[in-house]
Formats: sequence, structure tokens, C-alpha cells
Amino acid sequence: MPVITTSELSPGAMKWRVVDRERVLIANVEGVFYALRDACGHRQALLSKGTLEGYVIECPLHFATFDVRTGKLLSGPVADDVPTYSVQVKDDTVYVKRAPSR
Repeated sequence: MPVITTSELSPGAMKWRVVDRERVLIANVEGVFYALRDACGHRQALLSKGTLEGYVIECPLHFATFDVRTGKLLSGPVADDVPTYSVQVKDDTVYVKRAPSR
């Protein structure tokens, strides 16, 4: 499913989009696009309201951190990783697979 154009999201930026009725965070890290569920497992805080530094996104509520490439929890008051989505870039369009990749 097409979600955004590459020109809409500069390196170091992130935006959320709806994919199959779910909020998905799209992040551009050094020109590579990643997608993960836009919700921290701790109180479902919106990760899109957090900060992105390199490959690390920080939850705005209790500062849990995740790797945007894998969704793996790096630190914080939550036990679960964040589900990620398959991403493909064709021409200037970023596509996200509808179901989480894990």
C-alpha cells in the first residue's frame, strides 16, 4: 500500500499514516525508510510524538527507546518490542505491507 512519497519525509524525520485501519510510523533514517506500529507497548503512547535520533526512537510518555529497524526494545518500562512492517520504495513512493512483519 503506498503511504508517502520520499520527498515528503526528509532524513531524520518521521510521520504516521493509516495502513489497514492502524497507525503506522514511517521513519527516514539516512535515506532508508522503516515502518513500525505507532504505539509504545506501555500505555499505547504515540511514538510519532516522540523523538528520533539515528535509528533510535524514544517514546514521549515514559522514554522507552526502540530500534526503528527492528522494533526491538532498547530500554524503558515496557517488556514488548514494537511490531514492524515491510517497506519497499519504488521510484519516489514508499509502500508498506499491510500486516506487521512480526
